[in-house]
Amino acid sequence: MEFLIDNQSLLFLFVIAIIANALSAMAGGGAGLLQLPILLFLGLPFGVALATHKIATVALGIGSSLRYRQEKLFDWKFSLIILAFGLPGVVLGANVILHISESLATASLGMLTLGLGIYSMTHKQLGQQYQARNRDLWGLLAGGSVIFVIGFINGSLTSGTGLFATLWFIYWFGMDYKRAVAMTMVLVGCFWNGAGAITLSILGEVKWSWLLPLVLGSLVGGYIGANVAVTKGNQWIKRLFELLTIATGVSLMAKAIA
Repeated sequence: MEFLIDNQSLLFLFVIAIIANALSAMAGGGAGLLQLPILLFLGLPFGVALATHKIATVALGIGSSLRYRQEKLFDWKFSLIILAFGLPGVVLGANVILHISESLATASLGMLTLGLGIYSMTHKQLGQQYQARNRDLWGLLAGGSVIFVIGFINGSLTSGTGLFATLWFIYWFGMDYKRAVAMTMVLVGCFWNGAGAITLSILGEVKWSWLLPLVLGSLVGGYIGANVAVTKGNQWIKRLFELLTIATGVSLMAKAIA
């Protein structure tokens, strides 16, 4: 089925992509809060919109990584471990999304996401200093198991899953907000979303003609957002993270009820 939009709508997609992905690169997730609903509003079925959005968000990871790479915030050995746990979950989640209740999953994700924001707000010093922990075998296995679950959610749903990864990097592995967001943008933005995009494009349909403004907007927004986050620091990122998690949680629960 063909879905056609005019040049004004394509420009609108480009602007929305910049805004959504800039916020995501600043806070460590949440691009789907704006971008996915817009695709649905313009007429794409959920499966097509999800696959199209997932491909576009790979550009978010690339754009933000170009800026975060300059700050030398990555532990690449640790990153490979996280990928080994997360990628199988992403592929599995993308395979089962068409077989689960969307409303139930969305409501559950909304409540959990709202809980992330409340947890961060009630822990004032959370993510303000980098104190590496749980890097031994059992710490990695336990933390990696949760990463697998987050990867599954990332593959099956899309709004706010990067926010889960960001907070888990802080809570379990002792990262500060700046490092956690950088890790999320590279691992979730590039690799997890890339794996989900490939899986969804094989299983379903992608609206390829809509991708150019989304990809360009994601690249630009990702770089801008990462630059702002690096400049502002941990406390500012924490506040934006809390705002986006609460907004995402409320939005997802409202969507499930509607």
